[in-house]
Amino acid sequence: MKTRITEMFGIRHPIIQGGMHHVGYAELASAVSNAGGLGIITGLTQPTPEDLAREIARCHKMTDKPFGVNLTFLPSFNAPPYPEYIDAIVEGGVKAVETAGRSPEKYMPQLKAAGIKVIHKCTSVRHALKAERIGCDAVSVDGFECGGHPGEDDIPNFILLPRAAEELKIPFVASGGMADGRSLVAAMALGAEGMNMGTRFLATKDAPIHDNVKQAIVEADELQTRLIMRNLRNTERVLNNAAVKEIIRIEKEKGEAETIDDIRHLVTGAKGRLVLQEGKMDEAAWSCGMVAGLIHDIPTCDELIRNIMAEAETIVRQRLTGFLED
Repeated sequence: MKTRITEMFGIRHPIIQGGMHHVGYAELASAVSNAGGLGIITGLTQPTPEDLAREIARCHKMTDKPFGVNLTFLPSFNAPPYPEYIDAIVEGGVKAVETAGRSPEKYMPQLKAAGIKVIHKCTSVRHALKAERIGCDAVSVDGFECGGHPGEDDIPNFILLPRAAEELKIPFVASGGMADGRSLVAAMALGAEGMNMGTRFLATKDAPIHDNVKQAIVEADELQTRLIMRNLRNTERVLNNAAVKEIIRIEKEKGEAETIDDIRHLVTGAKGRLVLQEGKMDEAAWSCGMVAGLIHDIPTCDELIRNIMAEAETIVRQRLTGFLED
């Protein structure tokens, strides 16, 4: 399948693995890239720029295909040394960067000078247009269904994607609710030129996370996610567990007076790592999309992507054309 996304990133299939904290290591990124998609290493999962350089080198040993690095720009008084992380990306020969969080505008000159293609994650059309204006090459449009941070507008992809198509000139991929060939065809019908998946890639044999997490996704349905941190205007979609129930209790009690300190002990990255890496499923809130309801197995990345593309082709060539009258 050929789209502006496959051409831009030099990949066979228009499928991107989104950056995920404590998940986006070389094992998963290389498996996705070897299967014809674009694998993504999560930059800030690596404690230092030097660690990121080593992870990039490790990924190069595991695949000769293109892969990217995610950089999430955080509002922080102690911001990570982003220029040094970008230096590691440039020196590692990586030509694709997925940016998320705050605007990457400040760092665009450094990225573009190195010939890097930038795809920015956006949860609204206005943010996507800003990304286009500052020189991003593509955007990932994230609907309300997505795991992690869906923004504050609550617009699902059936509205958000065609609105993005009406406004944008640069190509975009759909994110949020993406799981299979049906997702890909639907997203492309609505104007996207590929799709980004996070939760679906968690439930693969190649994801370097605990089997308890993978099994929890398979066992969940579309009703099992919850939204937390709405009072803080930093909404996150997570899978329901004991920690999430406690967060919701605290948030109801505190209301608008809630601060991050009230729930910090249940949302920190260190606690999330206990879930993802050690399988302690009630230790913390962890990101998961509503798409869990469409995930019923734990394939390899190669099996997953081959099945997605085969299903998409069948839908287009047989089901959709079958509706047409001569």
